[in-house]
Amino acid sequence: MATPSASAGTRDWAGFARLFVRVAVGLLAGYLALAFVIDPYDSGRSTLLSAGAVRPQGPRTAAALRGRDPAFEGAVFGNSHIQLIEPARLTAATGIPFVQLSVPATGPGEQLALLAWFLRHHPQPKALVLSVDDLWCTDDPALPNDKPFPFWLYSHDPLAYARGLLRLPVAQEVVGRIGWLLGARRRQARADGWWDYEPDYLMLGDLDGERFRAARETSAPEEAAPGRAGPGFPAAARLGEALATLPEDTALVAVLPPVYAAGRPRPGTPRARAEAACRSALEAALRRHGRSTLVDGRRERPALHDPALFFDQTHYRHALARPLADEIADAVLRLRAAPPTAR
Repeated sequence: MATPSASAGTRDWAGFARLFVRVAVGLLAGYLALAFVIDPYDSGRSTLLSAGAVRPQGPRTAAALRGRDPAFEGAVFGNSHIQLIEPARLTAATGIPFVQLSVPATGPGEQLALLAWFLRHHPQPKALVLSVDDLWCTDDPALPNDKPFPFWLYSHDPLAYARGLLRLPVAQEVVGRIGWLLGARRRQARADGWWDYEPDYLMLGDLDGERFRAARETSAPEEAAPGRAGPGFPAAARLGEALATLPEDTALVAVLPPVYAAGRPRPGTPRARAEAACRSALEAALRRHGRSTLVDGRRERPALHDPALFFDQTHYRHALARPLADEIADAVLRLRAAPPTAR
């Protein structure tokens, strides 16, 4: 039989445990309420403290505000292989305000999530530009991502968003945003999302140096890249599903980004056959939307053999990016001028 002092001690511990749980739950609820109101990445879920400007941060999270900005009626999606396409150049050529939503080191899964986010906030966009590089040729239906990506930030599910707010880096961003909002001079990133990587590459050394030369001149293997041999290409199928829901008047330009000559497969090799099959799957996906086309940045021409235009086999310079942007703009104008039934 428990002594009175033992019973009292048990009650004290039980009371302490209940108090601890209540305090923990209260603190958690209080933090979630604060984080929701602060909206660390300005996703628009709470507009109480929305500043209408992009706080300096990486493109993975900056796209939350840029992708919902009503000032833009067109967007560019992809990774660093389309990053040098300047949105202001597309805007000047087409009259459509463009935003750059490309995110380095992402693949089709992340890019489709950003496309869905943009369409959620722009149900009638005038034009979309999507880079379909080799990563779109994956045969993995999970569309795996090599680098962390905040899918929760772009999710329709409020519970997924709430779980994302519980991450330690996000809590640090909540504090950082409070400081930014209270600051007398708020540093701002570019609203249109353009990030010029050319100066960063040029700081790494001479383009004729061994580092860049080795990155450019290594011949492409003859075998298909692991996980990209087909015959199924689920990313292309997912793209087709997304394009089938686009408004009829939206111009969709898919871009095969340029690849340096040494990185292109020799005709007749398994790698060349796999790439051709992937391209056919992507072209079939584009046919799901009448006002779409493919701009082939890989078509044979002297520029793809010029080492002065490439840092490595897939990252090119302004002298190649600018004419590619002009070609994209021409495609947008052509699509928008075509009859609704034209393909």
